[in-house]
Amino acid sequence: MSGNKGKKRSFAQELCVKSAGRAMQRAGMLWPGCRVGVAVSGGVDSFVLLKTLQIRQGIVPFPFEIMALHLNPGFDPQSHAALPGWLARQGIASHVEVTDYGPEAHSGKNLRRSACFRCAWLRRKRLFELCARYKLTHLALGHNADDLVQTFFLNLCRNGRVDGMHMNESFFGGGLHLIRPLLLVEKKYILKAARQWALPVWANACRRCIYNGLARWQMEQNSAAPQEDANPTQGAAPTAHAPIRH
Repeated sequence: MSGNKGKKRSFAQELCVKSAGRAMQRAGMLWPGCRVGVAVSGGVDSFVLLKTLQIRQGIVPFPFEIMALHLNPGFDPQSHAALPGWLARQGIASHVEVTDYGPEAHSGKNLRRSACFRCAWLRRKRLFELCARYKLTHLALGHNADDLVQTFFLNLCRNGRVDGMHMNESFFGGGLHLIRPLLLVEKKYILKAARQWALPVWANACRRCIYNGLARWQMEQNSAAPQEDANPTQGAAPTAHAPIRH
């Protein structure tokens, strides 16, 4: 399904869709018949990514499939309750799984790494396994332009490396491509688009996560301005960040 076909999109929504298309073309992300797994955490970035790819299905001149992949880290086994129904209404295939990665990462089993590193590592490993299981050719992540800039400066200041994120990375001898279609989109537009699409975003249940509750607060702040898209040319132009290559 193309999603909201025939409905006029707002400036923020259109920016997400068009910028993703530009990134997909620039990095040669997709090809006819490819199967894209979309990592959906429940946050605004991954939800907007999923919605954007759903719309792009009706735009690109060839067919490709999308499948939502959600791994509940286990802090709140019911936090994703709204997700299956929303995916069913959108006609999007999915794999939804409750794990114990979060509690395990905070337990005595994890003595060598930080809890956040361990939890993220376990989830990434499982996502790769699911891609193999469902014969997916791509894994799409919701990193945006703000993430790219932050990663660049973290690598520069902490590791002395000029390095950021790739739009399109190849793994397992080319058997899987990790793509980031929203890497040209600033976070503020993603927040507005998520609010306007009424996406069922939920907060991170991990108490140690610095972003816990932040997404909903930001969305409430962005929804306070009813004229935000009335004349987008009066605001600051969106900044496009090119991918950083090794």
